[in-house]
Amino acid sequence: MDLEHKAIMRLQEAANLSEFYYQKPLLLTYSGGKDSEVCLELCRRAGVPFEVIHSLTTADAPETVYHVKRVFHRLELEGVKCEVLYPRYKGQPTSMWALIPQKLMPPVRTVRYCCQVLKEGRGKNRCMVLGVRRAESQNRSDSGVAELPGKTRAAKQIFDFDNGDKSIIAPCQMKAKIKIHPIVDWTDRDVWNFLTDAKTEVNPCYSMGFQRVGCVGCPMADKLRWREFRQWPKFENLYRHAFARMLEERKARGKESQWKTADDVFRWWMDDKNLDGQLDIFGREVGTDDL
Repeated sequence: MDLEHKAIMRLQEAANLSEFYYQKPLLLTYSGGKDSEVCLELCRRAGVPFEVIHSLTTADAPETVYHVKRVFHRLELEGVKCEVLYPRYKGQPTSMWALIPQKLMPPVRTVRYCCQVLKEGRGKNRCMVLGVRRAESQNRSDSGVAELPGKTRAAKQIFDFDNGDKSIIAPCQMKAKIKIHPIVDWTDRDVWNFLTDAKTEVNPCYSMGFQRVGCVGCPMADKLRWREFRQWPKFENLYRHAFARMLEERKARGKESQWKTADDVFRWWMDDKNLDGQLDIFGREVGTDDL
């Protein structure tokens, strides 16, 4: 069985499950990246009812924002329900630039509160379709076709969806959120071959030479962030202003800080190890062996 046929069968089974236990169609999370593009086309080919949501992070590249708008316009003409979700924190509208002062620290690899607030936590009591793939990263290498999220990564439940694992029924009866990953076993090459064959319009950021589409400045992009900030310099300014407000808020709350200026924060955040007595995020001083 080829990958496309297998993914379509997964979506059709998930659609049946969603309708029977939730009385709602599948909910596709669309980021504007290549993986969600594949999932969107597969939902079409599977002939299943589905709705689409996009979480506005406030830190996406302009090209991504306009691409999502174009795709949603076409989907709505096809009769597909689409919704852009605006971020909220503690019941109030928020943004990346408001979160940083509130959290008193920049988002880092080990503490990505931005993802939790700006992107996750959606789809309660729904069967959700996501473009998660094991080949993406070590953190996703243990992903299953169907998952019940837990409070921690270790607490999540993985179901043998391809072989009719009946244990998935109990969580559905409790109206829990179930995540479906139809392309979990696809490689990057599989994704691009599919999109090329389907003649799918993809996010312009890929033709600009970027291999990933996400928040500009995301710590997971590592050194590629420098290139992102060269391409979109206004985002660097937004982060610097947010860091300055963060330092003001730390001072107002009586919190000690390893940084004196927003520039200190930015250079530390970008791993430019040239600050005297620099500390890591856990407050440990960086030694000469680390410089």
